[in-house]
Amino acid sequence: QVQLVESGGGLVQPGGSLRLSCAASGFSFSSYAMRWYRQAPGKERELVAHIGGVGGIKTYADSVKGRFAIFRDNSKNTVYLQMNSLKPEDTAVYYCNRYQSNYWGQGTQVTVSS
Repeated sequence: QVQLVESGGGLVQPGGSLRLSCAASGFSFSSYAMRWYRQAPGKERELVAHIGGVGGIKTYADSVKGRFAIFRDNSKNTVYLQMNSLKPEDTAVYYCNRYQSNYWGQGTQVTVSS
């Protein structure tokens, strides 16, 4: 069955960096676009970044443009989110999602605080 497993979250100081990973299994990974979402306490889940199946198309939320980068390694069935210049408002649970599906990982907590 389809599985998405996120990792790489943690506590980081403002201005720091983290790299999130999402390991996928149970489907032909390279055939699907993938997305990262996040949900902060008391807020709705929001789209952070999108990447096409072969990685050519990438889009970002305005709030993370220039700071975050999404990329994928289809040989490892993994999609990544490189997060730089982190801000306290980036604090959230981050989820990966197979585009146009209801498949989600369990989420990984990112906390940006001094």
